[in-house]
Amino acid sequence: MNSSSAKQTFLRIWDREFRTTTNVFRSFPEEAVDVKPHERSRPACDLVWQCVIDERAIAAIAEQPVHDLRSTPPPPPVPKTMHEIAFAYEAAHREAAAKVDSLTAGEFGRNVTSILKGGEWTMPQPDAFWGNLMDEVHHRGQLTLYLRFAGGKVPSIYGPSADQPVPTW
Repeated sequence: MNSSSAKQTFLRIWDREFRTTTNVFRSFPEEAVDVKPHERSRPACDLVWQCVIDERAIAAIAEQPVHDLRSTPPPPPVPKTMHEIAFAYEAAHREAAAKVDSLTAGEFGRNVTSILKGGEWTMPQPDAFWGNLMDEVHHRGQLTLYLRFAGGKVPSIYGPSADQPVPTW
């Protein structure tokens, strides 16, 4: 697959996953932002916020090929309501999608480097994009379990759920 079609494939799937993830966030009962299925689990709001961070990471990766992560400022505090977090997720996605979409085929396929306190790693930029997207999908999956604990209805994701028989994408 050439870089142009790889980019279009990523954008298409990323958009579908974004819409599906937004449906999960919007299905969450507003009063249940702190629900968690176990004492060692993160609260729902933290998992949703991680998806915002992943979208921001995709934007940063698209913006420049080298990232010095040794002294990054702390992320902004997690908003207090699921509505605010979902809004931040949508805004972060729009910004990141615009940056990825603006990359030329050559820029999309370049290598990116992250410098950490313990060293550095280099990988193809598409791998970094896909890795962040898969992290979001992972957290969305966790949130569907949280939704059940919170009394919410799980929307269709890749097929019917007990609460929504027809996929929305």
